[in-house]
Amino acid sequence: MTASDYDEEALWLKAKLFLNHAMDDAEPRAFDERALWASLALELLAKAALARVSPLLIASPTEDGSNLLIASGLVEGEGRFTSVKAHTLYSRCHKAFRPFSEKDAQQITWARNAYLHGGAASFSPIPPAAWWPRYWAQSVILVNAQDKTLEELVGLDRVPIVEGHLAQNKKNLEHRVEMLIGRAKQRLAQFRAGNLPARIAKEFTNPTDLTISLGHSASEACPACGSSGWLEGDTVESSEIRAERLSEDDYDVWVDLTVISDYFSCETCRLVLSGTELIEAACLPTYFSGQGDYSDYVQEDYGND
Repeated sequence: MTASDYDEEALWLKAKLFLNHAMDDAEPRAFDERALWASLALELLAKAALARVSPLLIASPTEDGSNLLIASGLVEGEGRFTSVKAHTLYSRCHKAFRPFSEKDAQQITWARNAYLHGGAASFSPIPPAAWWPRYWAQSVILVNAQDKTLEELVGLDRVPIVEGHLAQNKKNLEHRVEMLIGRAKQRLAQFRAGNLPARIAKEFTNPTDLTISLGHSASEACPACGSSGWLEGDTVESSEIRAERLSEDDYDVWVDLTVISDYFSCETCRLVLSGTELIEAACLPTYFSGQGDYSDYVQEDYGND
């Protein structure tokens, strides 16, 4: 047993592997087996999220303290890997990564244990269409707690599947916004207090442009830290031509635009909200004003001669 057994990246990669088993269409698996793999991945995601803060949060203490010493990287040694129980993991995640639900996660683990170790004939009495939205509502919080994305976890092709499950429950949208804003506040507070691990602090201090260069943008106060962030959008909802007379023969002509907010980012706390629904749920403007070039919004009047 070495410190790598408690390594956040190793735990993350194993969670990805298990979710691949749960979601791979090339492998014909019944819901019970898919849910089993997914439930194992949930526990690994919880471990990875806590280990990112400190491996000591997942190591189970022993009489001589060897587990804690190995997890901290102070010593190497032989021994059996032991980590805290699932209910302890979920309790700690519930306190650290709002709005993670200890109760919902624990119910998934209870169902897994009954199916794996008992005589239960099925994983859960809840139908798959209702089970998966509940599952992903918790998993996505643990992904965010590691400053990672769904795409990094399941791959670009499978993101719409997960997003579809999350969209089935309006409460999930509120939880996601609470999760994203809460994590941004927590991360910034840790950085300012000097409590981030050195590696994560280095990531946080590197200058990062989080904007995505959409067609229009406007400054807006960040709902997490109050700093100036950026709303961006490509879709123009309406336009109105404006003109100002500069002299007898000269006019300044422009177009006032109303643009739909598609994306928000804040460089200070690293908050990112992608999509109008998340922006609206965060009480940010769903539209913003911009200006366009007159020539881009006036069509030439062709005659019939």
